Amino acid sequence: MSGKSPVVAVLGLGEAGTEFARDLRAAGAVVRGYDPAFTTDFTSEAEAAEGADLVLSVNSSAAAVGALRAGLPKVSGVWADLNTASPGKKRELAAIAREAAVDFADVAIMAPVPGKGLTVPMLATGPAADGVAKILGPLGAKVEVMDGEAGLAAERKLLRSVFFKGMSAAVVEALEAARAAGCEDWLRGVIVTELTGASESTVDRLVTGSHKHAKRRTAEMAAAAEMLGDLGVAADVAAASRDQLARLSNGSSNATSVPRLGEELR
Repeated sequence: MSGKSPVVAVLGLGEAGTEFARDLRAAGAVVRGYDPAFTTDFTSEAEAAEGADLVLSVNSSAAAVGALRAGLPKVSGVWADLNTASPGKKRELAAIAREAAVDFADVAIMAPVPGKGLTVPMLATGPAADGVAKILGPLGAKVEVMDGEAGLAAERKLLRSVFFKGMSAAVVEALEAARAAGCEDWLRGVIVTELTGASESTVDRLVTGSHKHAKRRTAEMAAAAEMLGDLGVAADVAAASRDQLARLSNGSSNATSVPRLGEELR
């Protein structure tokens, strides 16, 4: 591609795809966009993918396989699947591409795209991961390549999501309950203090505390879930926490120990 602008097909012109297409065009790439929900210059995935050096599939997990199969007849470059899908789905896509002799990469978008566009951190694995980075890097993208098969990037993203989305759900539920109880500002302050005061040891404390005090905390979260019910707030996270702690209590030899009076209760 030396001396000429790379041709990039963007399949899926939602929030992420639209920002990618805009930034790619601004960086000098030739962009071929397609989305069945919009009128574009192309009428199919195959037509948009024809002649492209790189195809970015930014549709959805549900549409990923269909988009790949539809585009395969005309794909001559790298197919990069950026959809948030399970590692198993990414391996399925890689197998379909391999059977058709198409270079494939699993690319995980590791942060929200709005406001970052093409500079959003991305992690790429699979046989064509290097090819994605070589095309997108000079255009301003931040693509980290990790050795390994397709699916590993998706795995890293979703493991991170378990933490971040789980924490977000807990914050939303807690603040909704505090609002119902008339003390939202107080709890918001508590949450901010805890998050800004976190250190490397915080994770160890959270994990060991959950195991060591699982029995007592099971009762505590059962009471919390009951309180949320009284406040008219769905106890999705509180109930899940109660159930997880009950499981830890049944499976941990240290979970049945009763804390001494004055022992740290967090």
